Amino acid sequence: MFKTYRASHPLIMICLLFVTGLSPALIRAQQRPTPTPSPSGSESDPLKVLQWRSIGPFRGGRVTAVAGVASQPLVYYFGATGGGVWKTTDGGINWEPITDGTVFGTGSVGAIGLSDSDPNIIYVGMGESPVRGNVSHGDGVYKSMDAGKTWKRVGLEETRHIGRVRVHPRNPDVVYVVALGHVFGANEQRGIFRSKDGGKNWERILHRGDKAGAIDLTFDPTNPNILYAGFWEVYRKPWTLESGGPGGGIFKSTDGGDTWNEITRNPDLPKGMVGKIGITVSPANPDRVWAIVEAEDGGVFRSDNAGRTWAKVNEERRLRQRAWYYTRIYADPKNADTVYVLNTGFYKSNDGGKTYTAISVPHGDNHDLWIAPDDSTRMINSNDGGANVSFNGGRSWTEQDQPTAQFYRVVVDNDFPYNIYGAQQDNSTVRIASRTTDGGITEEHWYSVGGGESGWIAPSPKDSSIVFAGSYGGLLTRYDRKTGALRDVSPYPNNPMGAGADVLKYRFQWNFPILFSPHDPNTLYAAGNVLFKSTNEGQSWEIISPDLTRNDKSKQGPSGGPITKDNTSVEYYNTIFATMESPLQEGVIWTGSDDGLVYVTRDGGKNWDNVTPPKNLMPEWIQINSIEASPNDQATAYVAATMYKWDDFKPYLYKTSDYGKTWTKITTGIPKSAFSRVIREDPNKRGLLYAGTETGLYASFDDGAEWRAMQFNLPVVPITDLAVHKREQDLVRRRRFPASGDCYCWQEPAQRCGGLLLAQSKAL
Repeated sequence: MFKTYRASHPLIMICLLFVTGLSPALIRAQQRPTPTPSPSGSESDPLKVLQWRSIGPFRGGRVTAVAGVASQPLVYYFGATGGGVWKTTDGGINWEPITDGTVFGTGSVGAIGLSDSDPNIIYVGMGESPVRGNVSHGDGVYKSMDAGKTWKRVGLEETRHIGRVRVHPRNPDVVYVVALGHVFGANEQRGIFRSKDGGKNWERILHRGDKAGAIDLTFDPTNPNILYAGFWEVYRKPWTLESGGPGGGIFKSTDGGDTWNEITRNPDLPKGMVGKIGITVSPANPDRVWAIVEAEDGGVFRSDNAGRTWAKVNEERRLRQRAWYYTRIYADPKNADTVYVLNTGFYKSNDGGKTYTAISVPHGDNHDLWIAPDDSTRMINSNDGGANVSFNGGRSWTEQDQPTAQFYRVVVDNDFPYNIYGAQQDNSTVRIASRTTDGGITEEHWYSVGGGESGWIAPSPKDSSIVFAGSYGGLLTRYDRKTGALRDVSPYPNNPMGAGADVLKYRFQWNFPILFSPHDPNTLYAAGNVLFKSTNEGQSWEIISPDLTRNDKSKQGPSGGPITKDNTSVEYYNTIFATMESPLQEGVIWTGSDDGLVYVTRDGGKNWDNVTPPKNLMPEWIQINSIEASPNDQATAYVAATMYKWDDFKPYLYKTSDYGKTWTKITTGIPKSAFSRVIREDPNKRGLLYAGTETGLYASFDDGAEWRAMQFNLPVVPITDLAVHKREQDLVRRRRFPASGDCYCWQEPAQRCGGLLLAQSKAL
C-alpha cells in the first residue's frame, strides 16, 4: 500500500497513478490542486510547463527538531535539516510538507515551538544546531497562526542556527529563541531573544559575546517565569571543529528572562572549561533539574534544589560521546525519577539519572524528543533516519519512510532504463531505477552497492552490476551484484578514524572523488591529496600526480576542540575535492582541492599545471566543490566553488576556454546569498549550463553570462550535485534533505502518461 505524501508534490502521485491506476488514496492526491511552482520567469515563460519527477528513495534523513500537540494526540511536526517542516495528523502514518512553496527562504529547521494554549500558533527557528561540517544555515524565525497553512517571517535572520524555540504555555505572544549564531564566524545576533508581541519585536535578553551562542532553554513547567539556559562556544573552520570556550555555561532566570544568574560554577558542577550543554526540569518535581555537560569531568548532573547544588549521577561515555552532535536531555512529565538522554542511542533512566537502558529506535544518532505532558507513553523522536512516533513509550515506533534523505553526489549508468547512484548520510549507498514497468519505484527497485554513507560511486562502464563505492576514511569497495561479493580495494588500506590528518600518509576527504575514465573502461581514478589510478579494478594502484593541494601542515591537526576530540575525516584538509577527465580528450584531467587550487594535466598525469584563478578573481582557500570538463569543447572547463566555511555565502562560478590560462566569473543572476555547490554543462547543447546552490537550481542559456531560476515545483533545498544523462537527455539532481523526494529527474513534456507530465533537457 502506498502512503500519500501530499500538498507540494502531487506529481509523484500522478506518476504512481499512471502505473497502478487503482489506489483511492492516489486518486485523491491527484485531485488536489497543483501548487504554484516557484517563479522561473514571466507569464510567457515557455519553461513554466516543466516539472520535476521524484523517484525516491522514500526513506528518512536527518531530523533535529520535533514537536507534538498536547491536546491533539495524532498531530506532530518535524523539521528536516534541509527539507522544511512536515506535519502528520494521523499519528505518523502519513506526513505532509507544510512549508514548500511558502515564504521560507531556507530549508534547514533548527527548532519548532508550539503554544500549549493555542496549538494553531507555531514558531519555527531555522538552521540546524548539530553543526556538521556540511551544515545548512537558516534565515531566522517563521510563524504560522493557522497550524501551518500559511506562514510569515518574523525576524532574527542573522541568527543562522537556532537550537530551541520556547513558547510561553499560557501566552503565545511570549516566545523565546535560542540562537547559536554563525558557526563559521563571529557575529552579534546570537544568544537568547524574547518577544512579547508574537514576533513583531525582539529583545536580546542574554548574550555572551560574538563567539558563544545559546543552545538549550527550558521552563519550570509550574512557573514559566523560571528559566534555565545552556550556552555553547563553538566554531568551525574548513579543517577543524572547536567545541568549548569561556562563553559557555548554565544560567537561570526567575523573572521571565529580565535578569539572569550564572550557575555554571555552583557546587559539584564541572570545574574547568565547558562545551555543549543540555538542560531539563522535571514537571513532576520542578526543584529537580538535570544537565548534561561536555567537560573534561563532564557527564549527567542533577540538582534537587532548583540549581543551587548539584551531584554528578552518571559519566558514561556512551551518553556524552561526540558531544557537539548530541548532548540532549529530557525529563519525563509524570515520573520525577525518569529522564532520557539522546546520543547514538536513545537512553532512559528510571533511577534519577544514575543508570540507563537503551530503547530501540528505528535509526541511530538521536537529536530531539517531545513527550506529551499528560501521557508519558506518547512521544516523537528524531534522528539521522527521520522522525518516528510512539504511543507505548518506545516499545514500537512508526516507520521512517519520509522522503527526506541527504545525498552527497550523484552518477548515472547507461543501462536501459538507466539507474542512478548516490550515498545517503548515515545510511547506505543506493542504486535506484530511473523508472520501472511495475507499480512505481519502490524498495524492490533500489539496493546498496557497497561503500558507505559519504562516498562517490562509480559503476563499471562495462557491467553496471559491478560498482565501486567510497566512504569516509579512504575506504573504497568493489561490489558485484551478481555474486554478492564485496571487496576492499582502497588505494591505501588504512583506517584513520580517530587520528588527525597530520599523521596520515595520504589524506582522503570524507567525500573523496572516485570515477572511471570516459575513454578507457578499465581506468579508475580515486583522489586523496594525490591522484590514484588503477587499471585492474583496484587490485593495484599507481600515483599519477604530486600533492595537488597547499599541504599546509598547520591545518592538518586533530579536530574537536579542547575537550572532546572528533576525527572522522570530515575535517581532513588539503585534499582533492573534485576531479574530472575530459569526455572529449583522453588524458586531460582536472582537479580541484578543498583549499582552493585547480590543476590540469594534458598527458594523463605526467605533467601538471597549476591553473588556479588569480586571487583578485577567486578567493584563496576557497573549496573547489565541483569541476565540469566541458562535454562540448575540450579546452573548456567550469568550476563551482564555495566559501561558506569561511562565513561567506556568495556564489562562485568560473569558466575557462583555454585549459585554465584565463578564467571568467559567471554568477550574474544568482542571488548573493545562494552559495554555489555544483555546475554542469548539457552534453547535447553547448553553453546550456545548470548550477546547484544552497537554496535552489539555476540554468544559463548563454554559457554563464546570465542565470535564471529553474526551480519549477522544487522546494527551497540545497542542491549538492547534478548529472545529465546524454542518451536520455535527463537532468538528475541530488538534494540535501529535500522536502519531498531525494532524487529528481527532469524529462520532456512530449510524453504524457495518464496525466504524468515529463520534461527533458531537449525542451530547452
